Amino acid sequence: MMRFIPYLIAGVLFGFTLVKSEAASWYRIMEMFYFQSFHMYGIMMTAIITGVIGIQVMKRFTGRASLEGSPMEIPVKEPGRYKYILGGIVFGLGWGVIGLCPGPIFALVGMGSIGALAALAGALHGTWLYGVLRNYLPE
Repeated sequence: MMRFIPYLIAGVLFGFTLVKSEAASWYRIMEMFYFQSFHMYGIMMTAIITGVIGIQVMKRFTGRASLEGSPMEIPVKEPGRYKYILGGIVFGLGWGVIGLCPGPIFALVGMGSIGALAALAGALHGTWLYGVLRNYLPE
């Protein structure tokens, strides 16, 4: 159980950052969708740059090992542009309808938001439904 503590700490820090940067704010997300503010785009670009740099640092300086010591591998995505476009559209529609993506949902649940609990229930149901229908969907 103790081996999961670093992940819990990282998750709490990530949630705190989402809330303090207003990335979990419905108003900020709607500003982004209406192209009224650069705030969320700036957060996304910072996340992409941080991720790219972080992966490069881990590859070069940590011996390519996970916390458990196993080799770290980043799988290559299989080609198929249509499934990624369709997935992006479904994700974007859900994000636009409820005004939250998965990370902020958990952060807001941690803050005690009842509305975020409903969004989390819907997200979990959608994930379960995808698992049931996965073999019947074009991939």
